[in-house]
Amino acid sequence: MEQHWPILSYEKGKATYETLQLWSQIVGKIKLAVLPWVNHSWHITLHITTTGLTTGSMRYNDQNFQIDFDFIAHQLKITTSNGENRQFDLHGISVADFYGKIFELLNDLKINVTIRPVPVELADPIPFEQDTIHATYEDEQVTAFHKALLNIQDVFMKFRAEFRGKCSPIHFFWGSFDLALSFFSGATAPKHAGGIPGMPNWVAEDAYCKEVSSCGFWTGGGGVNEAAFYCYLYPEPEGYKNARVKPDEAYYHQTLGEFILPYSAVQGAGKPEEKLIEFLRSTYSIGADLAKWDRESLEY
Repeated sequence: MEQHWPILSYEKGKATYETLQLWSQIVGKIKLAVLPWVNHSWHITLHITTTGLTTGSMRYNDQNFQIDFDFIAHQLKITTSNGENRQFDLHGISVADFYGKIFELLNDLKINVTIRPVPVELADPIPFEQDTIHATYEDEQVTAFHKALLNIQDVFMKFRAEFRGKCSPIHFFWGSFDLALSFFSGATAPKHAGGIPGMPNWVAEDAYCKEVSSCGFWTGGGGVNEAAFYCYLYPEPEGYKNARVKPDEAYYHQTLGEFILPYSAVQGAGKPEEKLIEFLRSTYSIGADLAKWDRESLEY
């Protein structure tokens, strides 16, 4: 039975998405502060749950704790292995309010974490404790966003099951605010140039140290003013950008260096899951062939 795919409006949701991204960066930076480094930054990502986004379990001194965005109750929740719970409502608060509230609750739980309080991967960032501009949280936009993530994760998992090489989890990067999945050929890649705002170059060098095919979803921005799916290869093989990929609504974005498929093309399709997986398979297959990946050993 086909699942319901909600409409995502960039115009109506933009302010909410921007606020959520900044809130998620605060939570993600807390995860960064307490966990040991894992290659490709996979340890800092958030994960999709039935109610929203989670950090998963994190260790601090003699206890574990977890931070969750509950997009059904519309709360930020902190739970500990000692049975303590804290939460606050997400309506009507700015980034500065969120920053103050979450660290007040963490300190109350004797979790004394510090982060660099400046957003990353954004031009002209405002320090979290000074940002009273971003304060939009609309239930309708958040509910649609969460439902879309659940549907997309299901399709990504089916696509993931076709690959047996080194592969990332299906996870949510709070810096770029996207759900992502990456396949690796096993071959060493050229050194990445870096240059991502607020990110040390060595982080990008580590993330792209091996040949990779990445696909994902984000709510729009960076020259794409609509929610969309993407796929790219690093390094990009000769002929990739001129390839004819499926479905017909997909196109290559010259500035981003990625193939793009508008979310609306999937949402409005008779069979959305088939439309999306066609894009994932097409962009990966064409890229892997052009890059001469050993597909026989990497795929089921």
